[in-house]
Amino acid sequence: MIAEIPQYCLRAYSLFFSKHGPREPFRQSELEWIVSQSMKKKIFSILLKSGWIAKDSRNTYKCVEPEKIIKGLLEFKVPQVIKEAARHYAFTNLSAVEIWSDYSYVQRGIEKSPYFIKVLRKDLKYWKEFFNKRSIPNYVKKGSTIGEYVILIPVAKFNSAKKDNLKVDRLKDTLKTAKENEMYSYAYNYMRNKYGAASA
Repeated sequence: MIAEIPQYCLRAYSLFFSKHGPREPFRQSELEWIVSQSMKKKIFSILLKSGWIAKDSRNTYKCVEPEKIIKGLLEFKVPQVIKEAARHYAFTNLSAVEIWSDYSYVQRGIEKSPYFIKVLRKDLKYWKEFFNKRSIPNYVKKGSTIGEYVILIPVAKFNSAKKDNLKVDRLKDTLKTAKENEMYSYAYNYMRNKYGAASA
């Protein structure tokens, strides 16, 4: 999984790629006369964890090709990484419509990919740190950026259901959301047909 990196790591990657390209291996020692020992370890740790370089052998590394990195930065990560979370959440609003309708309605593209996630107000700090650590832009109630991002909706309490191994608003709440907007009529009818009129 490719993640964004700090500027100092980007400079190190640029150095390695300029000197070695994607095929020629290199060692950590290349940074020894440039940065401190602790900084060198930090740079290599971030580049490895973020998917910009890969281990070639026990002591050598290779650069991942820039084309793969650029494409990887726009991959959808949220549905996978949220499964690592230790706090309660629920995909809500249009994200819930997506999930319950088996993606017959899709609100995302690589240009703009919002996820609406309900969280407990008391857990807001946890969630901001959770997504920041994974370099996923996140906002409270509203916001926007290029690519994938999360809109956190803090509430005092909420109920959720499970669908496709994700926590999501209950079906009846999602149907109500879809019914209120004509734009989502296809998704609404899809859900009614799949789960039956009784679900409403």
